[in-house]
Amino acid sequence: MKKFLDLISEEMKQAFEAAGYDRELGKVTLSNRPDLCEYQCNGAMAGAKLYKKAPIMIANEVAEKCEGSDVFSEVSAVAPGFLNLKVKEAFVTKYLNEMAVSEKFGLDAPEHPKKIIIDYGGPNVAKPLHVGHLRSAIIGESIKRIARYAGHKVIGDIHLGDWGLQMGLIIQELKERQPSLVYFDETYAGEYPAEPPFTISELEEIYPTASGKSKEDPAYKEKAMAATFKLQSGVRGYRALWDQIMKVSVADLKRNYENLNVEFDLWKGESDVHDEIPAMVDYMKKEGYAYISDGALVVDVKEETDTKEIPPCMILKSDGASLYNTTDLATILVRMRDYHPDKLIYLTDKRQELYFEQVFRCARKTKLVKPQTELLHIGFGTMNGKDGKPFKTREGGVMRLEYLIKEINEEMYRKITDNREVAEEEARSTAKIVALSAIKYGDLSNQASKDYIFDIDKFTSFEGDTGPYILYTIVRIKSILNKYKEQGGSLQNLNICDAGSESEKSLMMEIAKFNAMMEGACEESAPHKVCAYIYDLANAFNHFYHETKILTEENADKKAGYIALLVLTRDILETCIDVLGFSAPERM
Repeated sequence: MKKFLDLISEEMKQAFEAAGYDRELGKVTLSNRPDLCEYQCNGAMAGAKLYKKAPIMIANEVAEKCEGSDVFSEVSAVAPGFLNLKVKEAFVTKYLNEMAVSEKFGLDAPEHPKKIIIDYGGPNVAKPLHVGHLRSAIIGESIKRIARYAGHKVIGDIHLGDWGLQMGLIIQELKERQPSLVYFDETYAGEYPAEPPFTISELEEIYPTASGKSKEDPAYKEKAMAATFKLQSGVRGYRALWDQIMKVSVADLKRNYENLNVEFDLWKGESDVHDEIPAMVDYMKKEGYAYISDGALVVDVKEETDTKEIPPCMILKSDGASLYNTTDLATILVRMRDYHPDKLIYLTDKRQELYFEQVFRCARKTKLVKPQTELLHIGFGTMNGKDGKPFKTREGGVMRLEYLIKEINEEMYRKITDNREVAEEEARSTAKIVALSAIKYGDLSNQASKDYIFDIDKFTSFEGDTGPYILYTIVRIKSILNKYKEQGGSLQNLNICDAGSESEKSLMMEIAKFNAMMEGACEESAPHKVCAYIYDLANAFNHFYHETKILTEENADKKAGYIALLVLTRDILETCIDVLGFSAPERM
């Protein structure tokens, strides 16, 4: 189904052509003066030079050719040569009725669907998720859902930090606390225990303790490095203990991500590509891509067009140890080999921009990816407190993600139960749904690359540009539709009627923008575009609602037309919040 603006532009292009001018001058845009018109065309201004003619003359000739148009109710030529346009109600109505019966409201499937892998988790195992993990999870989940809705095949990978010294530190600390554990008996040949020798709480305390000790005690760090080497060399007991650490930690991570309505298709980590690294390094050496510089193995990635210094990409340190670069390159190799993606998207803090520039250039230079493979790093800004600094607890520490979610759940529960009687179970359930909208919309409504202020009071408000306001609008529509059914009405086989008021037409025009918005949000990996759209749509609906007697309308056909419009508004709003990663309750 063609986009609404494309249809309007096509009509205007035909008018330019009929008047004897280049049809491409007929491009239409949204009006920047909505008080004067709905759309505008500035083609006559551009055509003036081309045809050596006053723009107002061209505009008048084109306006004449629009008389009797099925699309425009008004085309006015305005000095010095603008064309102000208004669209016929019947044209909008026909478009919306087609949207209502079309799959995905008429959003066209991509001509060449892509296979995309999104890397958007990156937590370290054995450490609790904190607020620093929030943006990656929320933005990545939404980009994944938007691309899937648009018709692409998308695989989400958490890419765990599950290898290296941090694992050696945990194992060493366990060994010091419980030296008699069977995992440390290298002569043991039997089955290892099914139950782990620690809880998640103990595990989360062990890592910072071990990390602190290693900074103070070089001998302790040496032991931890030896434990890391044993793990990576495949010592049986150490691998079995690592499996237990992974089992406990991943179960906790899944629980926390579930609370955010975030799902990963792959739970891969750095450990999954550990065995791929030697062969990859040999290949880079053999093909002449990698060379020794100051004892380290590097690949040059600078280009002649660079305006700033791009350092070489280090593959191995001087002691032969691998780095994050090595693991990420091996991960790209495995992803290309096993999944054959057309595009790889990485979500991290924007401060890692140079790092990914190096890794992507290295992947291309060493031919780990095909020339046509897209590599995209989406760098996001920081989530700050009201003081403008990175969000902290009242004590000044980094806040655990589950504590932040709990705090917002409690605030929403308080707001829901203030001044009204609500059953405890329903209030708690509703608070959880609305709180998630507050967190996610509060983040996603900002352009990803920008820092933003995490303001609990603002984000949990039922007024303004917030998640709860969007949900309140959806619940209001659901309430009207339920009352209509109670009156004996049916929501099936309804047709939207021509707009009878400015507010009704404005709502219809907002709905008509859906396809173009969703296509743009997908192409630009930009969830904030979805947020901006649903905020405008919610405002348009509420304006219409306050001006219109919907359920008391005496004309049955007119009332049914209103209801059809509400059904489409609800369905589009719910589709949009689903791609943002949250849902609406039935009541609030």
